[in-house]
Amino acid sequence: MSLFVPTFDDTVLVRDADAETVGEDPVAVKLLADSSASGGALSTVRVTLGEGADGARPHLHRNSAEMFFLLDGEAELLSGEDVITAERGDLVIVPPGRPHAFAAPPGSTADLLIVITPGVERFDYFRHLQRIRLGEAGPESLLEVQELYDNHFLRSPAWEGRR
Repeated sequence: MSLFVPTFDDTVLVRDADAETVGEDPVAVKLLADSSASGGALSTVRVTLGEGADGARPHLHRNSAEMFFLLDGEAELLSGEDVITAERGDLVIVPPGRPHAFAAPPGSTADLLIVITPGVERFDYFRHLQRIRLGEAGPESLLEVQELYDNHFLRSPAWEGRR
C-alpha cells in the first residue's frame, strides 16, 4: 500500500453562488472542487436528480474510490453486482475497480454529494456530458475520453434488470 499525500497550501472554499452548475432538471451537476484545487486529493461535485432520473450508467474508476453521501431523497446505487437503496444521511464508498452506477428510483428525487479520491480533473467530463445532452457531441465520443477521466463504461445485467 502506498500513501498519497496531496500538496496544496491554501484552504479550498467554494461558495455555493460561485459554483458552476452543468445541466438542469432532471439532472444537474454542481462543480465544487476539481483535483487541481486540492493538490490531487479529491474531486467533488453535487448531483441533483429529478424523480426517477438516471445519474450515471455503469462504469468503474481504475485509480480512484468514489464516495456517495445522500443529502436528501433516495438513490439506487450499483456496487459490483449489488443494487442498494440509499436514503438521506447514508454514505456509500465504492472501491477502485468496482462497477457502479446511480439513479433516483421512480417517484423519488436524489441530492448527492460525490467525492472521488485521489482526485481526477473531471469538470470537463461533466461539461462533455452536457454537450452530448445538447446534441453537440455524440454519445460515442465518451469512449475517446475514458482514459483521460478514468471513467470506463461497462454493461451490468444487475443494473439493467433492477426495474
